[in-house]
Amino acid sequence: MAAPRDWLGAVEEEGNSGLQGSSGVEVVFPSDPATPAPLCPHGPTLLFVKVNQGKEESRRFYACSACRDRKDCNFFQWEDEKLSEARLAAREAHNRRCQPPLSRTQCAERYLKFIELPLAERKFCQRCQQLLLPDDWEKHREHWVVGNISAGQLGRPSQLLRPLENKKTNAQYLFAERTCHFLVDLLPALGLTRVLCVGTPRLHELIRLKASGDEKSNIKSLLLDIDFRYSQFYMEDSFCRYNMFNHHFFDGKAALEVCRTFLQEDKGEGVIMVTDPPFGGLVEPLAVTFKKLIAMWKEGQSQAVTKNYLYSGFSPIFLNPEFVSFFQASACWITSASFHRTFICVDEAMKYGCMLEVDYDNHALYKHGKTGRKQSPVRIFTNIPPSKIILPSEEGYRFCPLCQRYVSLENQHCEHCNSCTSKDGRKWNHCFLCKKCVKPSWIHCSLCGHCALPDHSCGAPKDGCFICGELDHKRSTCPQITASKKVIKAVRKQKQRKSKKTKMETVKEQSMNHTSVTRKKKRRERAHQYLCS
Repeated sequence: MAAPRDWLGAVEEEGNSGLQGSSGVEVVFPSDPATPAPLCPHGPTLLFVKVNQGKEESRRFYACSACRDRKDCNFFQWEDEKLSEARLAAREAHNRRCQPPLSRTQCAERYLKFIELPLAERKFCQRCQQLLLPDDWEKHREHWVVGNISAGQLGRPSQLLRPLENKKTNAQYLFAERTCHFLVDLLPALGLTRVLCVGTPRLHELIRLKASGDEKSNIKSLLLDIDFRYSQFYMEDSFCRYNMFNHHFFDGKAALEVCRTFLQEDKGEGVIMVTDPPFGGLVEPLAVTFKKLIAMWKEGQSQAVTKNYLYSGFSPIFLNPEFVSFFQASACWITSASFHRTFICVDEAMKYGCMLEVDYDNHALYKHGKTGRKQSPVRIFTNIPPSKIILPSEEGYRFCPLCQRYVSLENQHCEHCNSCTSKDGRKWNHCFLCKKCVKPSWIHCSLCGHCALPDHSCGAPKDGCFICGELDHKRSTCPQITASKKVIKAVRKQKQRKSKKTKMETVKEQSMNHTSVTRKKKRRERAHQYLCS
């Protein structure tokens, strides 16, 4: 059966099945993790439950952690379901079939052979997204093959590979060059020497390129990404195939040890984790994953660590509450004395959206320039003290001495809120009734008791369905939409049947006409032969 999946905006505690008053499908983290979750092609699955007003409505079930659409991964199993040996064997066989054709070791061996080839023999198949060795040429001779792959192209695989833009599975949107260069230039100023890139391949590429071209640069990088295609461009110590939603290393303990060694190098000194999770991803599993990475980092940490900032993430500002909840729940994970105040900075940064505007090259909206929207809503959320992140003045930023952080030029300091409160760069207005600053386009509504757009619907339900107003379901599962969808589907099927029937009749008529013309032609030929004889 299909299982809809709505993600909610607060990190759940272990054993807690959900938030009171919420509706939809939520992730459940069992209090007894001794029982392993069943495996799908993307690693251990997650346990879900349908919740209505904070109460569980049905049996718990396991589903894929990485794919939000069952068309991409159709795994489904009830929590208490007992499977036969035959079904378990069939599932294992299916999981093996879904894995890449080459192992991690084979990819590394092929890469070493590829870089030794002359430039004229370095080829890349655009259709299969694969580097080709001479033995592979015959199999791909009818495909679109690009030749003369230079060392520069090998160093920038994100520009060679086709981005996977399925919003419910990969959502592979890549940082713009200006964003990557800003981050790379920021690292030395913070005394950082290692970057764990979780889902940020373009940043990983730029760090490696700068390290290879600059002898003074001592910054190293390790990429964790679910896209197996990157395996053919990196050795085992530079890339690990990884699912950030269930902390799963696809290449087993060897890849896990690579990550552990990288985090614990120099006793955990000078390392930062930079993540760019999909915007529609589940926040709760990400929180658990980051907790495990932090625990791995702390295993080799000395008590005298002084230059660890550990986390920098990217998210739209409209997801502030979810990430604030994550960091508030995460504060207990770090007990080092050097973190006694950094999470206060995180809360302020998230609450007021003070960080750098982040652009993407292949996103229709969140890109820089005239082709994108007026302003990208994606921001950096980090536990680096905001005063240490110097934003460029030529991009329209200034330093606020009261807030001790960089803000946009139009973002004025509010003496009532005691902060620069704007999240989108415009000047916000302080509402004394709401006791906070609001967008300039909002006005205070006496009926609703808060500020909103002038043409908003007063008394609209704050929770539940926005279509019928009922509190027992969400808009996506509204019976009115379901009924209308059924009607639309029936009409569409009827039109398809009618179109198919019309097409068949047209083909039949054309066939009959062709037959009639052929017969007349044959009769004329026979008559002509008779007259000639």
